[in-house]
Amino acid sequence: MESLRWLTELFNAYIPVGASALLVREVVGNAFGLASALGGMRRKVWAWPVGIVGNVLLLTVFLGSIFDSVQTANLLGQAGRQIMFIAVSVYGWKRWRESRGGSGTAIVPRWATARERTGLVLALLVGTVAITPLFRILGSYEPVWADAWTFVGSLLATYGMAKGWVEFWLVWVAVDVVGVPLLFSAGYYASAVMYLFYGGFTLVGFFVWWRAKDRAKPGVETALPDPTLKRIP
Repeated sequence: MESLRWLTELFNAYIPVGASALLVREVVGNAFGLASALGGMRRKVWAWPVGIVGNVLLLTVFLGSIFDSVQTANLLGQAGRQIMFIAVSVYGWKRWRESRGGSGTAIVPRWATARERTGLVLALLVGTVAITPLFRILGSYEPVWADAWTFVGSLLATYGMAKGWVEFWLVWVAVDVVGVPLLFSAGYYASAVMYLFYGGFTLVGFFVWWRAKDRAKPGVETALPDPTLKRIP
């Protein structure tokens, strides 16, 4: 019982910062997210499970009125994208494990095709328009469209990372441009600062993957390829 009480206190612990306070699990969840991003930039498989741990912690943060002892804003888009992150991360984890070569890196970056890029842009715009009314009905924090934008953009960026598209980093930039002001206005300062940092980090990641695209060897190697099977990009 003592250990359970200690875990409960840690779960609800705050770090005093001036006149306000930061939720410990929000800080820890974002730290795991940063570690996952660093691993993703280096194309390491461990980036996916590390990210999942952070997603679980942040899910409890953004459903503030459910998990916190005080009433805080619910960001349903932010909470929903943590669930989405977990689901897509399982896919990415599996894909990168299967693609890992002898170099230790999990996947060879490539540019998305013109059709794939068009699909990303349309999915971001149409998805935001479609989900905004749903989030508003469910009581998400205003402006609801911004919450929907971050949700849809995060889904697309994570999927693009799993596929190995260099452009996924730019989708994250688009997410951060909208998401950072939203998080500040909702009072999630630790996440806002972390996402502000992500904005610069994602630009670095974009150029790292751009260079890796030309240098890396194919990430999938088989000893006895079956000539009857078509290569899947």
